[in-house]
Amino acid sequence: IGPNGSGKTTLFNVIVGVYPPDRGKILFSGKDISGKKPHKICHLGITKTSQIVQPFTSMTVLENVMIGGMFGKGLTLSKAKEKAKEFIDFVGLFKYLDEPSGKITVASRRRLELARALATEPEIILLDENMAGLTPWEIDEVLELLRKVNKDMGITLFVVEHVMRAVMGISERIIVLNYGEKIAEGSPEEVAKDPAVIEAYLGEKYA
Repeated sequence: IGPNGSGKTTLFNVIVGVYPPDRGKILFSGKDISGKKPHKICHLGITKTSQIVQPFTSMTVLENVMIGGMFGKGLTLSKAKEKAKEFIDFVGLFKYLDEPSGKITVASRRRLELARALATEPEIILLDENMAGLTPWEIDEVLELLRKVNKDMGITLFVVEHVMRAVMGISERIIVLNYGEKIAEGSPEEVAKDPAVIEAYLGEKYA
C-alpha cells in the first residue's frame, strides 16, 4: 500500500519486466529474473492484472481466457479451451462464456482478468487495484474469490490496493511505500499503528 505516486504500480512493472530495475535485483525462487522479457517472466510463474481492465473487447469471454493459456503457458488450442472453461466457471462467469467481453460489466471484467491470469497457471499473481470501480458488495465477493484462489489453488497473491478494508481483510503481511521508499512492513495490525504510515496517509499532525 501507499499514497498515490509512491511507486506501487512501478514496482509491479519492474517485477514483470515492463521496466528494468535501476539498481538491485529481482529474485524469484532464488533466481535472478532482472531484465527478462514479460512473456519469459510469465512462463516462470508470475503474472499481473492491470489497474485499468483491458480485455480484448471484440473477443468473447472464453477467447480472452484462452489467450492466457496459449500464450502464457503454451497450451494447444483444445487444451487452452478446456482449461479456460474451468477458470471461467471458477470466477463465476460461465453464463457469459460466449459473450463479447466488451459487453460485460466492470465487475465482470475484473473477474475475467483474474480468470485470464489463472489460465497462465502462475505461482504468484500481482493484483494492481483489483477492487477499483467496484461497489462494497462486489468488493466482498472479490475478496471471497481471492481467498479461494489462495487457499484452494495455493497461489500467492501480491496486492496493490487503496480499499483499506480489503487490504486489512485479506493480507497476511503489508509493505508500505512512500515516494519510492519502503517505510513500514508487518502484519495488518502492526502497520495500522505505525507512526510513519499514519503520517504518510494523514499528515504529520496525526502521527
